Amino acid sequence: MNQAITQRVTTRRKNSFNLFREAAKLASFDEFPMLRPEVDPQLTLSSNSVDQPFFLVCEKDSVIAQASGRAQVVFHEGPVRYFDLVPGDFVYVPGGTAHRILTKEPGNQLRYKAREPGLETVVWYCDSCSHEMDRQSWNASDQAPQAGYAAACERHNGETARRTCSHCGHAHAAVDLSAFRWPAIAAALAQGDDA
Repeated sequence: MNQAITQRVTTRRKNSFNLFREAAKLASFDEFPMLRPEVDPQLTLSSNSVDQPFFLVCEKDSVIAQASGRAQVVFHEGPVRYFDLVPGDFVYVPGGTAHRILTKEPGNQLRYKAREPGLETVVWYCDSCSHEMDRQSWNASDQAPQAGYAAACERHNGETARRTCSHCGHAHAAVDLSAFRWPAIAAALAQGDDA
């Protein structure tokens, strides 16, 4: 396991931290929890350099804050289809809303989410016709989001039928997982979280 991840778990549960020093230890969409477990809402941190490889649906409301770099939050449905983010911007994401973060310039993002987040779901939509192709849900109170992201991507990559649109037949490439450390993050959190 990555030593920086293990070290981060043992020091992470604070109510104050240096965002940029902590972000330097993280990778794309790590969504690493930063505050003590009893704090509500919780605050997670990522240092993103690539696009989120799926749309995320959180059962409960969340807020995304751009600390550095530039990004765009894309919504699959609704009257507002995207928000461009620069440092200092906040985007409210209502519970049940499919959204995806596209990285325009590498940077750090915070996500405020409920201490008891409920269900989380990852969804893939066809690039050609926007029809839903694949989805996987889990209870984020029972399984770390990072473990859910990794399992969903592995399942999606493992079956060609999941990456082929049933509506238009367009075949999509497997998700490139080289930029993500979700299994290591999930293992580190399981080892040190609330222990």
